[in-house]
Amino acid sequence: MINTNELRNGMTILFEGNIYVVLEFQHLKTAKSGAMMQTKLRNLRSGTVINKTFNGGVNLDTANVTKTQMQYLYASGDMHVFMNNDTYEQIELHRDRIANELLYLTEGVNIQIMMFEDEVLGVELPDKVVLEIVETAGAARGNTASNAQKEALTNTGLKLNVPLFIEQGEKILVSTMTGKYDSRAKQS
Repeated sequence: MINTNELRNGMTILFEGNIYVVLEFQHLKTAKSGAMMQTKLRNLRSGTVINKTFNGGVNLDTANVTKTQMQYLYASGDMHVFMNNDTYEQIELHRDRIANELLYLTEGVNIQIMMFEDEVLGVELPDKVVLEIVETAGAARGNTASNAQKEALTNTGLKLNVPLFIEQGEKILVSTMTGKYDSRAKQS
């Protein structure tokens, strides 16, 4: 249990049968109603964001959400297999649950799986991932404007704009937050 006055960004709570993470909070104090806590919460099951105002001093149940480091192994039809790096235990997630994240996942990438009890809530990607360019348009002759870019397609199906000097077959770093080109990947 946690008091609404103790809410902070990133905390997870159980409210109305759902699991929420606190995105924003603000203390309000009015003469009529006393102390209140205005919050912005994201439902970890559906991804929807709601605004909710709680009376001051109300107790809420906390949700113990754990994060486990896992490695993406492979796709088997619509199912995607992940392995726990410590126990070698494997779990499968359906394509629909991680459709957006699949644009950044390649075999062998380590990610965080968020779980509540035995329920998988979602996947937390690293800040940047290495993807390979499989298709890109040629640079237009004479196009030397600074920051000129062209469209490219990665091995995961992500379409993004890259600088003119990036060629097919190159590996690049992509931000998982913005979906944009970051830099060339270091050669290993």
